[in-house]
Amino acid sequence: MTESAAYHFVIADDHPLFRGALRQTIELLYAGATISEVGTLEDAASVLDSHDEIDLVLLDLSMPGMRGFSGLMYLRAQYQGVPVVIVSATEDPPTIRRCMELGASGFIPKSLGIEVIRDAVAEVMEGGAWTPPDVDLSEEDGEIADMLRRLASLTPQQVRVLMMLSTGLLNKQIAYELGVSEATVKAHVSAILQKLGVDSRTQAVIAAAKIEQGQWPAVPAR
Repeated sequence: MTESAAYHFVIADDHPLFRGALRQTIELLYAGATISEVGTLEDAASVLDSHDEIDLVLLDLSMPGMRGFSGLMYLRAQYQGVPVVIVSATEDPPTIRRCMELGASGFIPKSLGIEVIRDAVAEVMEGGAWTPPDVDLSEEDGEIADMLRRLASLTPQQVRVLMMLSTGLLNKQIAYELGVSEATVKAHVSAILQKLGVDSRTQAVIAAAKIEQGQWPAVPAR
């Protein structure tokens, strides 16, 4: 087996034609590689749960289940060893910057040509990071940078609890979904409030909703 044949890629995009174009690009770069195609965040997580060795996830930012930046947060928290590259039709600098701050290994606009996409994937596979060279990724203001650091401090389970809080689930419903005790969920909620710098469950839900909408809440005064 060649080295490239041992690679396993996940293409997560709800547009079959674009998935096919990405598959052809990867096949040209890495002959014989395993390529899994999925169209929802849930299916992407299922593939990652089923395989120990995934080398790269190419992730559409707006496919079903993503809920703004929450899907990226979830994948980066739950599968920390797997690099994720965003491939998106949205390519404004704040979106690119926020994806990179949340742990993406690269951001590839869908408007780019196949050759550029190929080079970007190759650079990430070699351990680098890739963003469009003509996009200014200067650091944002202090409030946003602070919230990003707070979000990055959440554990994988805390990210899951925060996402469930944002859908309106009660603690006992979250406990049932996660297979843990209600006391454990309460402990997670308390930790989330502390890490996000908010005083109530409602404020945490508002913060989560804004994250899903691509907005960033200011950290409330304590």
